[in-house]
Amino acid sequence: MATLPTYPWRLAPDGYATYRQLRALGLRPGGQEVAAQVERPRRRRGPLVAYLYRIDAAKPVRPMTAARRAALAKANAARRTCPECRRDAGYVIPPTLGMCSTCAFPDDTGLEAA
Repeated sequence: MATLPTYPWRLAPDGYATYRQLRALGLRPGGQEVAAQVERPRRRRGPLVAYLYRIDAAKPVRPMTAARRAALAKANAARRTCPECRRDAGYVIPPTLGMCSTCAFPDDTGLEAA
């Protein structure tokens, strides 16, 4: 396998874009391989690497269909539903708790004051 062309941070030639830059242009990689990379040095760890794709080989973003929109709404609702009390918490339930904050930290009103 050939090595990727590597450029310093902010010095990539025209015609290349990161995934986020493609999305901002309304494009997607469209199955193409990574064409190059940029590296940003860091002091105490290895460099940050961003992969670049060719803009001329990118394809337009697929439009959102009604079925995809419904599936996304259903998935987001499931992320907000507490598995303990089965209520919509109004926020995405943290995976670290696994339940809404009301179920994870019940009121201590049953205890008498000391």
